[in-house]
Amino acid sequence: MQKVYYCLIALLIVLPAYSQQTAIQYGNNATAGKYYSIRGIKMYCEIYGSGEPLLMIHGNGGSISSFENNIPFFAKKYTVIAVDSRAQGKSTDANDSLSFEMMADDFAVLLDSLHITSAYVLGWSDGGINALLLAMRYPGKIRKLASTGANLWPDSTALTPSLWKEMNAYYDTSFNKKFTVAKEKNDWKLFMLDFKQPHISLPALQAIKCPALIIGGDHDLIPVQHTTVIAQNIPGSVLWIVANSGHATLIEHKDEFNKRVDEFFSPQ
Repeated sequence: MQKVYYCLIALLIVLPAYSQQTAIQYGNNATAGKYYSIRGIKMYCEIYGSGEPLLMIHGNGGSISSFENNIPFFAKKYTVIAVDSRAQGKSTDANDSLSFEMMADDFAVLLDSLHITSAYVLGWSDGGINALLLAMRYPGKIRKLASTGANLWPDSTALTPSLWKEMNAYYDTSFNKKFTVAKEKNDWKLFMLDFKQPHISLPALQAIKCPALIIGGDHDLIPVQHTTVIAQNIPGSVLWIVANSGHATLIEHKDEFNKRVDEFFSPQ
């Protein structure tokens, strides 16, 4: 099956050109990894470092390995909780549909399972959407959030017009196809997540009470105007448009990204 959704806003498979070779295989590290029973699924999680808890949430089709450039830096100061979202990486999900709200609820229960009352959150793409929803639905659980490459709704104002056109073309050619292989069904479910969702209104962002760092690349898959609107509607948020960057801000500019996010999370 053609993996068109891999070039969508929320696809976070790390390109080899940006990949950092490490001795630890993040996302496939039995020493740090463990499965948790979360809301009817088996959720895979790896924990590194020590200090205040920091939850890292990847994007569509990605996994813990998406943060291989970031985990070593933050693990020096934080307890990094890197998680495979449901139906992605090593986390299971037998359901035939998926929603961002469902995933946000998963992460809240995961924090409860780890006996963590509140955490910092770093989300990329779909993970950035999850970070926003976590703060909206569970305001007491989020200390500060950093969200990069998130969108609020699915159309050509929140995604680049070329990407939206491609997504529509893929939907039109695939809608009536019978997916018989489990992996194909899962791929379709993940595509539909970004094609039909999220649906977050601008007034709803007012529910976010924690400090928020809203990030986007200057040639991201999310138009700068849309990222700016997100920041403008979250009280007291900070906007950072990363120069000379596409969707992969935390990979293309990993050193600057890690430093800037750490400074934002650090007590003032």
